[in-house]
Amino acid sequence: MNAEPSPPSAPGLLIGRSALLDEVSPELGRRPAVAVITGEAGVGKSRFVHELLRRTRTTSPDAVTLVARCQEADTPFPFAPLVEALNHFRSGPLPADLPPVTGALHALLPDLADRLPPAPPPLGDPGAEHHRVLRALHAYTAALGDAVLVVEDLQWADASTCAFLRTVIADPPPRLGLVLTARSGTVPHRDAEGSDGLPFPLRTPAHVTVVERHLAPLSAAETGELAAGLLGVRAVPDEFADGLHRWTGGLPYVVEEVLRGWPGSAEFPTGAAGEPPLPASVRRVVVERLRGLPPAARQVVAVAAVLGEPAPVELLRSVAGLGEPETRGALAAALGEGVLLASPRDGGYAFPYDLARRAAYEAVAEPERPVLHLRAARALARHTSPFPLAGMAEHYRRAGRPAQAARCLEAAADRAAGDGDAGMAAAHYLGALRNGPSPVARDRVALKLARVALNARPGPQVPAALRQALDQHSLGPGPSGEIRLLLGLLLRNQSGSGLEALEEIARAVPDLLVVSTGQAARALAITAIPSLKGWPVGEHRRLLAEAERLLPGVEEADLRSAVLANRATALALMGDPSAWEAVADLPGTLTGEAAARVYANLAGAANSLGHPERARAFQARAWQEVRTNHAPYLEAFVETTDVVAAFMSGRWKGLLGRAERAEAQYQDVPDFHAEALLVCGLLRLHTKGQTDVARRLLERAVETTALDTGVVLTAAAAAVARVHLAAGRPSQAVQAVEGALHHVRRTGAWVWATALVPPAIEALVRDDRPGEAHRLVAEFAAGIADRDAPAARAALLTCRALLTATDDPQSGHAPSDALYASAADAWTRLERPHEAAYVKEARGLHLLASGVPGGRTVLHEAIAAYQDIDAVWDVLRCQRELREHGQTTVRRPGALGYGDHLSPRERAVARLASLGLSNREIASELVLSHRTVEHHVARALRKLGVSSRTEIGPQLGP
Repeated sequence: MNAEPSPPSAPGLLIGRSALLDEVSPELGRRPAVAVITGEAGVGKSRFVHELLRRTRTTSPDAVTLVARCQEADTPFPFAPLVEALNHFRSGPLPADLPPVTGALHALLPDLADRLPPAPPPLGDPGAEHHRVLRALHAYTAALGDAVLVVEDLQWADASTCAFLRTVIADPPPRLGLVLTARSGTVPHRDAEGSDGLPFPLRTPAHVTVVERHLAPLSAAETGELAAGLLGVRAVPDEFADGLHRWTGGLPYVVEEVLRGWPGSAEFPTGAAGEPPLPASVRRVVVERLRGLPPAARQVVAVAAVLGEPAPVELLRSVAGLGEPETRGALAAALGEGVLLASPRDGGYAFPYDLARRAAYEAVAEPERPVLHLRAARALARHTSPFPLAGMAEHYRRAGRPAQAARCLEAAADRAAGDGDAGMAAAHYLGALRNGPSPVARDRVALKLARVALNARPGPQVPAALRQALDQHSLGPGPSGEIRLLLGLLLRNQSGSGLEALEEIARAVPDLLVVSTGQAARALAITAIPSLKGWPVGEHRRLLAEAERLLPGVEEADLRSAVLANRATALALMGDPSAWEAVADLPGTLTGEAAARVYANLAGAANSLGHPERARAFQARAWQEVRTNHAPYLEAFVETTDVVAAFMSGRWKGLLGRAERAEAQYQDVPDFHAEALLVCGLLRLHTKGQTDVARRLLERAVETTALDTGVVLTAAAAAVARVHLAAGRPSQAVQAVEGALHHVRRTGAWVWATALVPPAIEALVRDDRPGEAHRLVAEFAAGIADRDAPAARAALLTCRALLTATDDPQSGHAPSDALYASAADAWTRLERPHEAAYVKEARGLHLLASGVPGGRTVLHEAIAAYQDIDAVWDVLRCQRELREHGQTTVRRPGALGYGDHLSPRERAVARLASLGLSNREIASELVLSHRTVEHHVARALRKLGVSSRTEIGPQLGP
C-alpha cells in the first residue's frame, strides 16, 4: 500500500530486524549467494537491505555494490533498473579485461560506449540479439568480481530484467551476491512462478547459497520502540503503542509518516478521539492503488471500507450488489495490489491497517456513503448470526436512520445486560438516547440505563442523560421515582455528589409510594446508610425506622432483599449491636451483584469496627460473587475494600503497588479513588518516610472522597497529625484533626473516630491542653457506649493510657502501665499490628521519661513490631527517640549497600535539600537527627558529583 522511503527516513532505527540480519548477512557472504527478501509495501525492505549492504561493506570493503530499483510503469523500458545501476560506473573505473561479448551493451549503455569493447556486428534476428545482450550482461556482472547486485521491487520488473535474473540465478558468477526484494503478504515459495511478487521460479544450482526471508510487520511492542526512537523519548505508553500499531499495521514507513507531523511527546492520545490525522502520503498511495483497479474491484474495496471489519465474500457481494464470480475476481485484483489482505483469523478480507481503510473510505463519494451504509446494515442482518447489533446501529446512523440506530443499540444493550456486562450495556443505552428516539422509547431506555449504570462506572454522561429524561416530565410516577432513586444512587456511589445524592433519593420517595411500597422502602433504606459527609446518624436511624415500618408490606422478593441488605449495611456501619442479627436475616437467595454489594459493605464495616474474622468471611463472599459477575463498579468496590483491610491488618508487602494500580484504575469513582489514595499516602509515609509525598496524597484523598463511611477523613487527618507530632509541632497536629473531628461531632459517628482520637489526644496533651483532651475522651466514650465497636474500645483504652500517663508523669507503673498493656493486647487481638506497636512506643516513651528501667526494652519491642510490617518511618522515629533519651540503637543485620547510587533515605534528603530546606528543617520533616542529615547531604553531593545544594535538583531526575 505504500512506496518505501529511500534513502531510509530514520537512519539508525532498525527495530525488530536484528536477528534476521544476523541470519542473512553471513549467508550472503557465502558466494555465490541469492537472498530473497519479501514483505508487504512499507514493511521496511529497503531499510533492511540498506543495513545488509552496510554490513557487507564492513566485511568486504572492496566489493562492488550495485542497486537497481524496478519502477511501476505502463510500458516499461527493457532492462531499465539494470541500466540505471550499471550507469553508476560512468565516472568510475570499469572492470578490467571485459570479454568481447560485453560490446553488445553499446546500445543499452551509451554513456559507457567509449569504455566498452567494440560493438559486435548485428545478428539480424531480434531473439538472437536479445540472447546476446543477456550473455553480455552476465559476462559484465561476472567481470565485476566480488560484487553485490541488489534488485528491489521485483514485482514491477520488466520481462527483460526477469530474463537476465533467471540467467544469473541459473549460472551465477562465483563471487556474486544477489539480493532480490519483492512485495508479498506471505512467505515466498521457491517453486511457484509468480507467487508472492516473484515473476519467475527460484531455481538455483546446488552449490549456490539461497536464503529467503519474509519481513513481517512490527509487533505492538516493536511499534512502540520505533515510535519512541522517532519521537526522541525513552518510551511511549503501552496503550499508545497499541493504538499506533492498530492505525499503521506495524508498517515502519506508515509509522514514520504518522509521527512525522506529531506535535511531540507531551501527549500520547489513545482511543477514537486520539486518532492521528491521515498522512497525505498514505492517502496518495492508497488512491493510486485504487485507480489501478477495475471498477468492480473499486466497488468491493469501497464496501470493505464502509464495513470497517474483516468481511467474508458473501457479505461483500451482498453490499456491493455483484455476483459471486465478479466479487471473487474483484477481490483477487484488490489482493494483488495489496489494497486488501485475507484475514486468516476469521476468513474475511480487510485492509492491512486502519489508516488505509480511512483513506479508502474518504475516497468513496460522499453521496454514495449513506447508500452503502444502509445496504451494510441490512446485509449484516441477513448474513450474520448473532446480529452485530452495535455495528448495525452505526451503519443505520451513518445512513441517516436514527430511529433504527436507536432500536439496534437498545437491543445490543439488552443483550449485554443479559450477559452481565453492565459497562457495555450502559454505553449502548446511552448511545440509543443520543440517537433521539421517540418519547416512549426514550423513557423506556432511560429506565434501563438507570438500572444497569450502578454497576458500570459509566462516567458523567449517564447522570446528565437521566436528568434530561426526568426534565421531559413524560414519565409516570413509577418510572420517574425509580429513575430518580437510581440517579441518586449513581451520584452517591460514583459521582462524588454526596448530599445532592441523598436529597435526590429522598425526592424519589413520594413518587415511589404511589406505585410501590417496596421501592419506597428501598429508597428509605438507602438513605439510612450513614456517612461522615452526610446527615447526623440520628436522621439516618429515623429513615431506617421508616423503611422498617414499610417492610411488612413489601411483597416483591427482590425489593425485600434489597431493603434487608441496606438495613444490615446501615446497622453495621453505625456499629449497632443488632447488625449481626440483621445479617442473619438476609435471604439465602441473595446472590450476584446484590450479594457482592452488601457483603463488600459489611466487610468494610466489620473491618473498621474491629471484627476481623467477620470481615474476612464477608470479603470472601463478596469476591466470590464478583468473580462470577462482570460488574466493573463492584470489582472496584471489593478491591479497594480489600486494600484498606490489608493496610489495617499490617499486610503491607506488595500493597503499595496494588494501591497505586487501584488509584490509577478507579479515578472515575470518587470514594474508591479516595480510599486508594489514602492507602498510597499511608504507605508512602510509613514504609518510605516520604512525608511530603504522603501529605499530598492524603490531601487529595480528603478532597476526592464524596461521602466517606468512616475511613478516609479520619485516617488521613490522623496520619498528618502524627507527621506534625514527630516533627515536634503539636499545635499544628491539633489543627490537622479539627476538620475530621468536626464531621464526627456533627454526625455523631464516633465509631468511625478510631484512628483519629488517639493522635488527637496526644496532640492536645503535648500542646498543654489537658482539659480539652479529657473532654474529647469523654465525648468519645459516650459516643461508643452502646456500640459494638471493638476497635473503638481499643482506641479508647489507648487514649485513657495517654491521659493517665500525663496526669501522673512521674509514675511508670499502674494505672497507666496496665492501660497501655490492655490497649496493646486489644489491638493485637484485633489484628492491628501498627496500632499495637504505636501503643508500645507510647508506653516505652512514658517509661523512659519517668526514669523507669524497662522503657528501653519496651521501645525496642515497638521497633521490632514496626520492622515486622516494614514501617520504616516509625522505626526511625523510635530510634531517634531512644537517642534523645541517651539510649543507643542496634541495627538489624543484613542492611543493603547502595554503592555509588543514592539510598532511598539519601534521595529523600537530597530532594528536600534541593528545594531549599535547611538541615534542621529536613531533620524535622524526616524524623532524623541534625547530624544524620548532614551525613546524608554530604554523601548525596559526593555521589551526584556536585559541589553545592543548588546543583542537586537537575541531577536527581524525576
